[in-house]
Amino acid sequence: MNNIKLAVVGATGLVGQTILKVLSEKNLPINQYTFFASHRSSGKKIHFLGEEYVIQELLPNSFDSGFDYAIFSVGGDVSKIFAPIAVSKGCIVIDNSSYFRMDSSVPLIVPEVNLDELKNHHGIISNPNCSTIQAVVALKPLDTAYKIKRIIYNTYQAVSGAGYNGVVDLQNGILSFSKYIYTNNDINYELKKFSKPIFSNCLPHIDIFLENGYTKEEKKMIDETRKILKNPNLKITATAVRVPVFNSHSESINIEFEEPFDLSQLKQILENSPGIVLKDNYKEELYPTTLDANEQDKVLVGRIRRDNSVDSGVNLWVVADNLRKGAASNAVQILESLICN
Repeated sequence: MNNIKLAVVGATGLVGQTILKVLSEKNLPINQYTFFASHRSSGKKIHFLGEEYVIQELLPNSFDSGFDYAIFSVGGDVSKIFAPIAVSKGCIVIDNSSYFRMDSSVPLIVPEVNLDELKNHHGIISNPNCSTIQAVVALKPLDTAYKIKRIIYNTYQAVSGAGYNGVVDLQNGILSFSKYIYTNNDINYELKKFSKPIFSNCLPHIDIFLENGYTKEEKKMIDETRKILKNPNLKITATAVRVPVFNSHSESINIEFEEPFDLSQLKQILENSPGIVLKDNYKEELYPTTLDANEQDKVLVGRIRRDNSVDSGVNLWVVADNLRKGAASNAVQILESLICN
């Protein structure tokens, strides 16, 4: 395809800025870029690939000039309105919001896991939730080998997953504590994002609470994993926790299989699977941390050990950069597959 035109919608947010960074690294054969954001950000200038661009306000006629592809990094309410408009103008949309993820006509894609589903799109392709993406990269090869029976998720999610204001809340907490050390004044700061302080605290509350006591984040992980693994009846439970870490999500994943497994073979399967880096040697205290995952597009896996409380169970520790593999890089990988394959 010649003269490829790409729109990035939500270019000024944390994920939007990371999309630009990943695009600059990939240097895909794209001839024209246009960046959209809200009215509040329109008119701002950004530098990208050696050129200066002016952010344009997202409007109903924004796609009239004709784009081949668009990456949306905005809320579901915005995607709901503007993604269909873009598609109606001949544009293929990669959407990072949750709005279309469980639509049976919209493929939910993690390239290392189910790229074959890409052919089933009707103009909109969904990027999964950040915590789901890193989990299924590790789960898929094990499901193929041993057939997963049950999953228990416990996530430890960085504040960058909550956007700029989540990061600000942690920064302000650190600053307030620093002042407390030197002045003995109360630790006091205005919260921009969270309902409770995140500094020196863990919040078992990501997104809104549902009637059954789970949060929407936990429901996303359950529903999206079932869709991606094509197992609507898979038994899954989840607890999602926000932790005072700036970037990269960590997950403790307990898996019970239908089939028996050899632990050494299981580790080899993970090590040889796409998108995974194995860091697993307890004798040398080798395991992945959030600092290891920052600025990486791979999913890091370690602390692999048999769960002896069930017949065929294993525990994994899975870490990934939530802004990159959990959002921006996954979307750009999808775009690259559409353009280059």
